[in-house]
Amino acid sequence: MTQSANNSVSRRAILQGAAATAGVGALGATSYWLGGVNRVSRSFGKKVIVIGVDGMDPRLCRSLMNSGKMPNMKRMAAVGGFSNLATSCPPQSPVAWANFINGAGPGSHGIFDFIHRHPHDQCVPFYSAAETLPGDGFVELGEHRLQLDFWPFNHEPPKTVLRRQGVPFWDFLDKQRITSVFYDLPSNYPPSPSQYGYHRCVCGMGTPDMQGTYGTYQYFSEDSPASGLDEGGGKRSKIAFENGSARVTLIGPENSMLKHPTPITVDVDVHRDSASSTVLLEVQGQKIMLKPGEWSRWTKLDFSISTPRPLPSQHANGICRFFLQESGPNFRLYVTPINVDPSNPAVQLSEPSNFIEDVSQDLGLFYTTGFQEDHKARSNGVFNDDEFRRQATSVLEERLTLFEYAVENYDDGLLFFYFSSSDLQSHMFWWDADEDPQHPTRSSPEAASRFQYVKELYQRLDGIIGDIYDRYGDKATIYIMSDHGFANFGRQFNVNSWLRDFGYLNPRECASILTDADWSRTRAYGLGINGLYLNLKGRERDGIVEPGEEQEKLTRQLIARLKSVRDFNGKQVIRNVYRASEIYAGNATALAPDLIIGYARGYRASWETCLGELTPDVLLDNTSAWSADHCADALEVPGILCCNKPIHSANPSLTDIAPSILADFGIQTPATMTGRSVFTT
Repeated sequence: MTQSANNSVSRRAILQGAAATAGVGALGATSYWLGGVNRVSRSFGKKVIVIGVDGMDPRLCRSLMNSGKMPNMKRMAAVGGFSNLATSCPPQSPVAWANFINGAGPGSHGIFDFIHRHPHDQCVPFYSAAETLPGDGFVELGEHRLQLDFWPFNHEPPKTVLRRQGVPFWDFLDKQRITSVFYDLPSNYPPSPSQYGYHRCVCGMGTPDMQGTYGTYQYFSEDSPASGLDEGGGKRSKIAFENGSARVTLIGPENSMLKHPTPITVDVDVHRDSASSTVLLEVQGQKIMLKPGEWSRWTKLDFSISTPRPLPSQHANGICRFFLQESGPNFRLYVTPINVDPSNPAVQLSEPSNFIEDVSQDLGLFYTTGFQEDHKARSNGVFNDDEFRRQATSVLEERLTLFEYAVENYDDGLLFFYFSSSDLQSHMFWWDADEDPQHPTRSSPEAASRFQYVKELYQRLDGIIGDIYDRYGDKATIYIMSDHGFANFGRQFNVNSWLRDFGYLNPRECASILTDADWSRTRAYGLGINGLYLNLKGRERDGIVEPGEEQEKLTRQLIARLKSVRDFNGKQVIRNVYRASEIYAGNATALAPDLIIGYARGYRASWETCLGELTPDVLLDNTSAWSADHCADALEVPGILCCNKPIHSANPSLTDIAPSILADFGIQTPATMTGRSVFTT
């Protein structure tokens, strides 16, 4: 995952389908999965269970297995097998999970990075797996602008579309009337439809919050700037008390029915009792009492969407949790991103659309945004390490409640469940001192103690794996898999600054390719984490590189020079550079970069590179709390595969999992897939 994946989607899409709703109770799941659930399906149908553990690393797994700290995965591996699992190129989560979904590489599904661009827009970025398209046509009534999708108007409202192409493997199960259920599946928002009704899915990574972003927290403190501060992934606002009381405003979705759309807001009254360090929050008739260090349960928020008379007003429901960090002397209140309410969603969050509502009816409220552990709050200093760990742990506890529900409601067919904790906690706490003893921002003891958090998380996940293996080891095929592994991220490389220094990108004083590039003198640019594009004539809006001989000469030159980049200490920065034309095959390559940069362990694209910004230095320290990553060369960060059936493939890959699952159900590998079953030689 990447910090730069927080780019906004249209807020209008959040309001599509918003229905009137009543009541704003403070509901929430109260039971936490502790293992030992006794129910095991007695159905005689074929059973396949896949546990997707994002970012689980084979090196660390082997170390913990060998030291006796992951005994359950070790005994499962003894029966079946444990192997590295080749990841996608590049090894980014949307790309990797799409490889898993299609049983084929990026050339089949068209996702090549977190960030894409349309060539005709000359590098305007958008999130690769989903894109919001503007509407067409409207009627003006006073201060309102309405889009009417019925005759005779036939306006086209804005809509968010899934950009993953190709055929997902569950379609082949669906056609054979084999049930498949997916919980928090990445790279599938909006959810792809089920033609025959045997597929259900709750969307995961890529699902937006109520502001139409991929997670925007709101933070109120007495030391915030008076004018407020919008920072990547969040907004800081100043709170001022008078006689122990204050009012703050939560920003929700935009009212896109207005000529000039403005955010819909909800006020929260805050009352502080300094003597008891207690704070009372009042929001829309709900009262929430908190002490420092306490989290509220999920709170419903009703966003009223104004409409012109005589139309009835519309409503969209959101949910949030409050975290009182300090009551004084510096009051600090964190509010989660305002999630879409799963009990009454304003946009489709599942397939079928009522599936998530059924789950919420049983469990209460829960996170619906794709990115749930708030890494942005940690990177921006709103959270310290302990606060981030607590928030991430609460996400895991909530996910385990959902996991219990998934297992309790499973009979046969395919069950897929996704855990994000091992990825996002690793981004913040991973540091392998054997590779580099010096952490860029922490002392060696601090780095070691934070890495211990990751090891403890692996041990907890091992307990979950053990419970599933105990109950289903002789009744189901069980896969434990990850999309990639992990590595230290101590140094960062700005490819656009490097291109500037070699004269490929102009002018010299360019600060951002989005605003400052002179395309008449720019031959190449970087956008996203691993992608490099030629400014190719006839493809890019302002392309100048002639296809053919000039294109080939430039490509060879860039590859050779990039592979020769060395850091101040002589270390190789870039392990390999791949031609998209050589590693991608399929009908979905239109948005592919020309070159994919595969970084050596310890290195990654700089934060500025991802959205086209330049820095004076090409190589610099990574001083972010996000100190580990996987967006390197694919050979550096394989994932894991552990199975309770013997793995016969010598080098299994993500693209092999779908054919393996289909084979378990007696379905031959479709022509759309390039992978093959891991259970065959």
